[in-house]
Amino acid sequence: MTIRSSWRSSLEVRSLAALLALTLSATAAGHGGSYPGGTYRGPGDTVPPGAGGGSSSPAPTTPGPSGPATPGPSGPSTPGPGGPATPGAPGGANPINGPTTGPRNASPDLLAWDYWWTFNRHRYLELRSALYAQPTLTGSDDYYLGHGTKDSSVDVYRPSVTTIRETVVPALVRALEKERASDILTAALIALAKIGEERAGRELTPLFLEFLKDGNQEVAETAAISLGISASAASVPMLTSLMNDGKLARRWLLKDEVPLRTRSFAAYGLGLIGAYTGDDVLRAAVARHLVRVLDSPHFSRRDVKVAAMTAIGLTPLPWSAETDETGIRTRGQQLAFLLDYFDEGEARANKRTRHWYVRAHAPQALARLLAGAPPELEEQVAKALLSAVHRHSKLRDELQMSCVLALGQVGDAGTSELSETIRAELARLAAEGDQQSRRFALIALAQTGGTPGAGPDPLAGAADVREVLLRHLSRGKTMMKPWSALALGVLGRQLIDAGSAPSESATLALRVEAADNRRPSEIGAYVIALGMRRDAASREVLADRMRFFKGSIEARGYTAVALGMIGDRDGMETLRALIDRSRYRPELMRMAAIGLGLLGDKAIVPELVTMLGEARSLATQASVATALGSIGDARSIEPLVGMLRTTDITDTARAFAAAALGIVCDKEPLVWNSRISSNLNYRASTVTLTGSGMGVLDIL
Repeated sequence: MTIRSSWRSSLEVRSLAALLALTLSATAAGHGGSYPGGTYRGPGDTVPPGAGGGSSSPAPTTPGPSGPATPGPSGPSTPGPGGPATPGAPGGANPINGPTTGPRNASPDLLAWDYWWTFNRHRYLELRSALYAQPTLTGSDDYYLGHGTKDSSVDVYRPSVTTIRETVVPALVRALEKERASDILTAALIALAKIGEERAGRELTPLFLEFLKDGNQEVAETAAISLGISASAASVPMLTSLMNDGKLARRWLLKDEVPLRTRSFAAYGLGLIGAYTGDDVLRAAVARHLVRVLDSPHFSRRDVKVAAMTAIGLTPLPWSAETDETGIRTRGQQLAFLLDYFDEGEARANKRTRHWYVRAHAPQALARLLAGAPPELEEQVAKALLSAVHRHSKLRDELQMSCVLALGQVGDAGTSELSETIRAELARLAAEGDQQSRRFALIALAQTGGTPGAGPDPLAGAADVREVLLRHLSRGKTMMKPWSALALGVLGRQLIDAGSAPSESATLALRVEAADNRRPSEIGAYVIALGMRRDAASREVLADRMRFFKGSIEARGYTAVALGMIGDRDGMETLRALIDRSRYRPELMRMAAIGLGLLGDKAIVPELVTMLGEARSLATQASVATALGSIGDARSIEPLVGMLRTTDITDTARAFAAAALGIVCDKEPLVWNSRISSNLNYRASTVTLTGSGMGVLDIL
């Protein structure tokens, strides 16, 4: 089994089921690797009946830790080929309300604000940037060791290429050569993929290719996605053949058919290569393969097509091409293909190839590819999205939800007629749409309000957006208020990123609401919003909320993260003490560690390493490993390598040590699968995307 985890936990969705590496997990198996801030498992009930392909057998219904599986005589766990995820709250069945099996729009979990935060938090936390950006504190051990200068502070904590090549990579490779526990194998594969061939100083593709043959399905599919994470161009032929169930892949695997799950993971891997590479010729080749899958009538199981649709959105082609090759060669052709694919009339004419469930992912692909488009193409895409969500639209709710999210990426705060139309339509949807679209519309509206448009006043629409959000915050329905608060946080952060200061009046309104809120399940939205706005003046409010919600792990956890987000360095001692008192409340310890990581505090790293070696429960091992990823640095490498090599601790603890090494040595500033999860319509998921803890978004 492999290390899987879920950012969704008791801390995230009030589901106090089994904990896992960055949260509570929800399945008995999980893929390896880990990263700061944890992973997330998507809502288990996001996959409608029949949405996934493959076996009719349902996914496991009994929640369990989704980190390294507890060793036992049951043998390798081979997931079914992409069957629909079993309905249920992330992290397993909700212990208070029971499993969520009612209508999707009525699901209290899926409508909760923290689902959106789970999938989108990485860009707002930016843990790795915080880890290496903070100067060494005067008075700390490192300061007195001669590391107190501004120029040296970053290098003190960042693992050197020499250390990675001479210490980390050999330890991970040795684990792959000597170990057979699937937990350790998958953790080592993902860790090496995160490091990448350039930093590893050796070819990794042959190694990943070999593990494609592994008899354990989780190990094999982890090898497939590892090819994509490592982003080696040499892996494209094999990934393409795997995705297409081709002869090359079948011969390599010695199988008559490539497993559906492996094909889906290979498609996501191609998308990651398309995102990472700077080779336009390679990107064009990848895009053409993805288009052929989407146009093929032979993929009755939709997991592969959803993966291909997501992947094509990660593969931006140039706006012009010099070659005369046939097929898609330019970004304009990509967008034209996607517009045609999404069109309802064309879908009816292509019933065998364009299922609505696959089309639900086209708006995100369109929005991701639109950056830098000429105005006429932007207008064409925007009008297609607007047409899909108008008041009398007959499209399925899931399709409209996706369009709402995409409009948040397409619109801006400018004064053009189109910009104003998008904002007005999102404001209407926030008041009149279906239950999920209303919530998504608030976030999308905030994103448009903080995105500069063209003209002399590029942020002219920000004030109107702010007023709409404040109105929902003060007079809206109770269940919508946390979303309104979260949207104000998004608006504030977008404005900061655009070089503009957030409104003081809106920040004050959030402070007042946070100070008055007494609901543990909601307070997180308010404090996270203050954190996104980087409101240092909310320090006292956050401290008060920490005291008031002393009995709520969820509320205190989010408040700890918010303290880090606002940069409250005076709160370091509070967070250190919280970690020390939370040895048996690992999810709270993890969140406090994230707060410390955001503040650049690394003094607790040696203690965490010791705690990981002594931990016996999966929950504690998972959370400590994640905490190390949040604030770990070069000092943690030697003890983690020692843990990976020893036989005196459990295989699961050793697997988490490998996962933590992948966190600390990651080549990317953001988690690799955040490219996929950002602005995702998680109401249209498949099990190989996220569901039952078995998708690419469930990998640490």
